[in-house]
Amino acid sequence: MNSEKWLTDPAGAYREWQAYEAAGADRKPFSPRSIVQHAAMFDRLLRHLLANEVTLATFGADHLESFFSDLEKRCHAGTTTRPRYIKLIDRLGRELVDSGLRKSNPAAEYVQRQSWPEGEPQPVFLDPAADALLQAHVQPRAGDGPIERRNRAIVALLLGTGITSAEIRSALNEHLVVDSVRPLLYVPRHGPRAERKVTLEPFGVDALLAWQQERRASAAGDLLFPSPRKNGPMNDMFLVLVVRAALERIEFSAPDMSPRVLRNTYARRKLISGHSHEDVNAMLGLGTHRTVVRLQETIPLPASVESPDQSAARAQRFRNAK
Repeated sequence: MNSEKWLTDPAGAYREWQAYEAAGADRKPFSPRSIVQHAAMFDRLLRHLLANEVTLATFGADHLESFFSDLEKRCHAGTTTRPRYIKLIDRLGRELVDSGLRKSNPAAEYVQRQSWPEGEPQPVFLDPAADALLQAHVQPRAGDGPIERRNRAIVALLLGTGITSAEIRSALNEHLVVDSVRPLLYVPRHGPRAERKVTLEPFGVDALLAWQQERRASAAGDLLFPSPRKNGPMNDMFLVLVVRAALERIEFSAPDMSPRVLRNTYARRKLISGHSHEDVNAMLGLGTHRTVVRLQETIPLPASVESPDQSAARAQRFRNAK
């Protein structure tokens, strides 16, 4: 790639590099979904560099230090956000050195200092009792004002559909159908994630009807939850604060207090109710079973369900008794 493009069109250069040249530790190309995630992470880094008036050719360790300091304020302890960014920036730094744009990789020392997590992090979710408390919390109250209606509706939609932060931020008024026999949210195609229609859980209907009434003057093509300060989409931090406040109201505390907790809770609730992995994957818009399998492993087996080892032992005892 022409190294000059990293300066004239850094976002475009990054996407081009990811699509045609970049590879992971196993030297295999990244999947379409990983490319979308990496591009979003790169955009966040790029915004920080531009705010500090430096380019990909001139940023240094001090700029990374301020970036990670800001990142730690916005993510939760116990998550893999920082290690993932270190990997991404180190890979980028090595590419910039190889292309001749830089003489050194400022992320190299972070790689050496970073302690990498072993295995998959434990997913955070609400158990059925806490889930019921949050479902009760999102019900409209007589004294609610616009802010309360909005916040209850946000949490109700996340908890009642399992959509991602990006999906709720881009949802339009016309995507939500509440006043029908089957209330649902239409989720458009995003990157490798196919479009889908997600049925809204009954507990979320009243909160979203109240929010629709609050927004009755808005147009069908307007954002369902616009930013409170501008007419653009909510930012991630605002969404995290809304979810965190709701979780604190039911006295739930965990290393992760983000919308991911509500997505995990939704998926786990579906698994507990008997839905298959394929069904839950489709509801979440996922292409692999990794997330669903990890959540399934957190669900205790009923007392009447035997493991294969227990079944084999019982069969052996039966044969010995004959």
